Amino acid sequence: MWDLDFSQYTGFFPIEEVKKVGRIAAPMVVASVLQYLMQVVSMVMVGHLGQLSLSSVAIATSLTNVSGFSVLVRMAGGLETLCGQAFGAEEYEKVGLYTYTAIICLTLLSFPITLLWVFLDKILVLLGQDPSISHEARKYAIWLIPALFGSAILKPLTRFLQTQSLVSPMMLSSALVLCLHVAMCWSLVFKLGLGHVGAAIAFSVCVWLNVILLFSFVRYSSACHRTRLPFSTNAFLRIGDFFRFAVPAAVMVCLKWWACEILVLLAGLFPNPTLETSVLSICLTISTLHFTIPYGFGAAASTRVSNELGAGNPEAVRVAISASMLLAVAEGLIVSATLFGCRHFLGYAFSNESVVVHYAALLTPLLCLSIFTDSLQALLSGVARGSGWQHLGAYVNLGAFYLVGVPVGCVLGFVAHLRARGLWIGIVAGSIVQSIFLSLITALTNWNKQVHTILVSLTIQYVSLLNIIVQVYVWWC
Repeated sequence: MWDLDFSQYTGFFPIEEVKKVGRIAAPMVVASVLQYLMQVVSMVMVGHLGQLSLSSVAIATSLTNVSGFSVLVRMAGGLETLCGQAFGAEEYEKVGLYTYTAIICLTLLSFPITLLWVFLDKILVLLGQDPSISHEARKYAIWLIPALFGSAILKPLTRFLQTQSLVSPMMLSSALVLCLHVAMCWSLVFKLGLGHVGAAIAFSVCVWLNVILLFSFVRYSSACHRTRLPFSTNAFLRIGDFFRFAVPAAVMVCLKWWACEILVLLAGLFPNPTLETSVLSICLTISTLHFTIPYGFGAAASTRVSNELGAGNPEAVRVAISASMLLAVAEGLIVSATLFGCRHFLGYAFSNESVVVHYAALLTPLLCLSIFTDSLQALLSGVARGSGWQHLGAYVNLGAFYLVGVPVGCVLGFVAHLRARGLWIGIVAGSIVQSIFLSLITALTNWNKQVHTILVSLTIQYVSLLNIIVQVYVWWC
């Protein structure tokens, strides 16, 4: 009489889908955390050189992320739509073709970004920053330029592997590179006396090492035999398709990142700029480090959603979103609770100065709230990239952070005199608005209609590509 059948409840708790998402998300989370830890290691080591080094590297890291690394990373997110849906539709040649297109586009984009970094000190002085901090920040940014061009190759390679659920190689290569970075960074910063410049050199070297490792895997592994293609000029024909998804994907995520960095720069206008900037940068570093965890869940959700949409399975898409949301909520609660319990010791990882540690502890409760909302929006952004409605996410982020977040932060920080605490309240307010609207869009999406639209689009693209190939052949003959 006690033999119960629980099969009818699988729709409420999609165990099998949780396992599928987990198998993609776990290595992706580890790889993302390990890659971002390279920046954290650099800041931690430089932070023990003094407030000037910490604040200059914090500002340089913020601006190079805003103007360079974040742009490349998020534009590469366009491949999650293109490669993911192509792989799900078993159009394997397109996966490699779109990856070549992304590498070409991101490499070309790196040249104007480099020019911006060369004049970083003058830009910072015009923005009202301290000249000594600006000069040191420029020196750090100059030595990050090789890492920028390495990222233009690395980020498309990671999306190429991610959309095929080949995430373990990324985890292993990231672990190896991080170990080398710790040793190299310590040697260059302290032993050779290069200071914060040594940290930038170590970071650039390790980015290129990661490129070499992943490229070797793609080149020689049998797991990539279906999608591995020799370079073809057809990659140039797909630049329009890539930018159609890459630009909204970049804008969708970068709008929040840029808003946070704007507030860090505004902290430099307070009466004690080194303290305010350092503490706000510590919170932003922790928040960004945490974001790599839900980003892994978002990447897994993007892979599952894009693959199932490409395969024409709308019901599987719904189950994948439910399973991913379950994992994201649990992760957000656990990390927030852990950080709140460690709030009095958190600052010591970045500085030995008691005033910095105490100030960081005051901001930690707000940091915990923003971290929970980050878990939700990272997952929902992954769903957006997988389904191809990045443009809607861009509009949501524009309103959430530039109509709510930044204005609220400025009012509380400067008018209410809450300083860095007020600026971070603005970030929290924007994150809450963002999460609410992304949740509504996801809940109201008609996935059956989305599948039909994607199948029609893939067919048109395939016919268009064949037509171009025929025309080129005819012209050649």
